Amino acid sequence: MKFTKTLIAASLALVSADTFAAAFQLAEQNASGLGRAYAGEASIADDASVVARNPALMTLFKDKQLSVAAIGVIPDVSLEGESAPAGIDESSLDDDSIAPSAVIPAAYFTMPYNDKVSLGFGAFSNFGLSTEFDDDYAAGQIAGETEIFTVNLNASVAYKVSEQFSFGIGLNYIYADATIIRNVGANPRSPFSTNVVDLEGDDTGYGLNVGLMYQLDENSRFGFNYRTETDITFEGTYSSTARGIAERSGSVDVTLPAIAEFSGSHQLDEKLGLHYSVLWTGWSSFDKLEAEVGLPPEQGFEKTENFSDALRYSIGTDYQYNKDLLLRAGVAFDESPVSKNHLSISIPDTDRFWFSFGGNYTIDQNSNVDLGVSIIRGKTQNFTETDDSRSEWGFESKGHAVLLGAQYNYKF
Repeated sequence: MKFTKTLIAASLALVSADTFAAAFQLAEQNASGLGRAYAGEASIADDASVVARNPALMTLFKDKQLSVAAIGVIPDVSLEGESAPAGIDESSLDDDSIAPSAVIPAAYFTMPYNDKVSLGFGAFSNFGLSTEFDDDYAAGQIAGETEIFTVNLNASVAYKVSEQFSFGIGLNYIYADATIIRNVGANPRSPFSTNVVDLEGDDTGYGLNVGLMYQLDENSRFGFNYRTETDITFEGTYSSTARGIAERSGSVDVTLPAIAEFSGSHQLDEKLGLHYSVLWTGWSSFDKLEAEVGLPPEQGFEKTENFSDALRYSIGTDYQYNKDLLLRAGVAFDESPVSKNHLSISIPDTDRFWFSFGGNYTIDQNSNVDLGVSIIRGKTQNFTETDDSRSEWGFESKGHAVLLGAQYNYKF
């Protein structure tokens, strides 16, 4: 689905092309939470990035807050061929770099309107994916190129009901862009790189997020945030050289799942804090990728995904080393929504463990910086995938990554 690029679309060049939360979900809305594996994101109020994870926390700020962040994703996603149709060397399926590196940017601004109401704005991403294979890859019908980019523009308002309780609500405008390209691959009747599917398009959608914050006492706080699912219809163009189809109109319906997070934060003493989160993602809304082509519409592409709802657990800590330096550390377990029967090389996924550390350094009374690092280790998976011609391809996949984040915060 080809389209004229707008200013928002151009900014997608910097939005993550790779995903290292479950499926194609992104956890990286800031660099301050990166150092504790994003534990406590719905309850801790580090900076203006609370707009993304719980707008109710904006009522804790007495000043205007600005935060600008960038997280670099350095993936190590590889495949090793284990079986292939007769006549094809299984080693031709080996690929040690199917996911490109990327940068995830984010920016936020919050301000108190009065002693009860706070306003906030944010630009970030909750979903993104990119996998790329060579045009002549043998298993071309299940490989090719798969990209999903999203930009979330958010406007939020929060209200302080009492010193203990606040709630917030945000309106989200989501821009999404997708590309799906598949080639014939190892087929004696056609060149490897012959197009089977070439589908590109974009769309926009709207969603809401609602946040709650409860201050148990001066040392303990709990938070909850819920983000609604968003229906996206990618509309643009479809073509298939293999099927003799020139460029036609086409569309793909995708439901971006709902997300809910519960967090707690506790100041154990004047230096040490403890934070934790349980994050639920309603991935069961994502059951297949299906393209409708032409008028009257006919099926141009279909891929069963059959995702299940998934949970992410994280726990982290911070330690005030001195008046200027706060140290952070955390671990997390990220559950995959993909069953073993539906593993795919186009959306590679596995359960993941996060090991994170970082810190915050105070520059002066108005500004500070955050740095964070996460090492993500995925399980090794062995699976078989069948293409449209019923050829079976066997793989061993490994998915690891390193995340590097930096963030600048300013209050005025």
